[in-house]
Amino acid sequence: MQTASEPDFATQIAAAMDWWREAGVEDHFTDEPAGWITAPAEIEPPRAEIAPKFVAPQPAVEIRIGEDQSEWPTTLAEFNTWWLSEPTLDNGQISARLPPRGAAGAELMVLVDHPEVQDRDILLSGPQGKLLSAMLKAMGITEEVAYFASALSRHTPMPDWAALHRDGLGEVMAHHIHLAAPKRLIVFGRNVASLVSSPIGHDPAKSAETLPRFNHEGSSVPMLVTMTLDRLLSRPLGKAGFWNRWLEWTET
Repeated sequence: MQTASEPDFATQIAAAMDWWREAGVEDHFTDEPAGWITAPAEIEPPRAEIAPKFVAPQPAVEIRIGEDQSEWPTTLAEFNTWWLSEPTLDNGQISARLPPRGAAGAELMVLVDHPEVQDRDILLSGPQGKLLSAMLKAMGITEEVAYFASALSRHTPMPDWAALHRDGLGEVMAHHIHLAAPKRLIVFGRNVASLVSSPIGHDPAKSAETLPRFNHEGSSVPMLVTMTLDRLLSRPLGKAGFWNRWLEWTET
């Protein structure tokens, strides 16, 4: 029999529920098992590492200057256009290229390594060009009867002449001289002379000054090789040496 001091059964049940609720247990429990520790659906199992696919390096494609010689220009006018636009020249860089100047059959063709840094619209319009003009005047040759050309289409400090020779620049220059068909040829620079004088190899250590003529496709042109114009500018003795060689050359 329940005494007056003891709480009734309902009060005891409510107090017990309050105790469990304070302990943090608020869910209903049954005798049936539940998947309380099932892995969250968004967690994916780790993926196996995939080794990167090996790609063999592709061999470098060799591009020769001018490529198909059967499509080379056949006149000086065509050559000028080709010289300013041909993508295999100068790795495709078009800006700052300068064309040769003069007409075919000139009394003298002047071939230099590359345009001057001061050149903008006309080849050899800087200090080297002024020196050349003075030299031609002393030779008794006007610029109107001379032809001016460069081995490279734009100013190029420290060019790789051996690589240019391998790429076929010498053949292009020989074709250029053949189209110009000058009566005489002066080449300023031993590297340039090696390009046009040695079809089977580039050897600047081997002097080209002993080669008296340029021979190509049945044509033969007297050729004089001397130091570059920039070196002549800085070497007074070089100017005197060139003048003596010019006199000997023109008297033969």
